[in-house]
Amino acid sequence: MEKHVIDERNGLEYELVGDYYIVAGEDEPPARPIGVWGAMRRDYLKKHRQNVYYQLLLSGKLNDHLADIEEQAQDMMWTLPKQMAKAEGVTEELKRRDQMAWVCAINNIQNQVRETINHMLIYT
Repeated sequence: MEKHVIDERNGLEYELVGDYYIVAGEDEPPARPIGVWGAMRRDYLKKHRQNVYYQLLLSGKLNDHLADIEEQAQDMMWTLPKQMAKAEGVTEELKRRDQMAWVCAINNIQNQVRETINHMLIYT
């Protein structure tokens, strides 16, 4: 039996898999990674927004949605702390002068950023 067969009637190419011919489709693009934030969004949708979760899943858009959330969250994790530190006066001068105060301020900013991401992206 031939590995690939083209049906003259419909122009489709079939591929031999085991004892059966199935339609040979194009290779799917590799799935984008969803990371921690995407996984949190998936879990939230699964538990609290099941209609949205199944709609995305059945339409094949779930992974793209989760990857987009991951990218947005990563961008926010990169930009917001710098902006907030500048706005709150958390500088290298403070770090040099009072390290404990600087660490407390940076931890507070990071917690605020996580809460912002959760509120704006994950749990909406």
